[in-house]
Amino acid sequence: MAFAVIAHYSCDPADEDTVRAALLKMRGHTLTEPGNLGYEVHAEVDRPGGFVLYERYADRAGFDAHAAADYFDELIVRTVRPLLTDRAVTFAQVL
Repeated sequence: MAFAVIAHYSCDPADEDTVRAALLKMRGHTLTEPGNLGYEVHAEVDRPGGFVLYERYADRAGFDAHAAADYFDELIVRTVRPLLTDRAVTFAQVL
């Protein structure tokens, strides 16, 4: 069964360009993963520094492989997360 991740990220507007660039670079890597079915990055229209990610994987193992990738550590763990003021992640089964 397909597996989805919906992430809401907030950062200071001064850090928005850095977070945006890292998320878009992450999208490029993620779309090449064998277990990935889609990776969309959205900037919130009425909230500077707000982002929404919608990711789909063939299964939970596909997401786990994604999270274990070196570029995930570089771009998300070490670049994006330290700049976030708020982060909420929902994991879901695609029906």
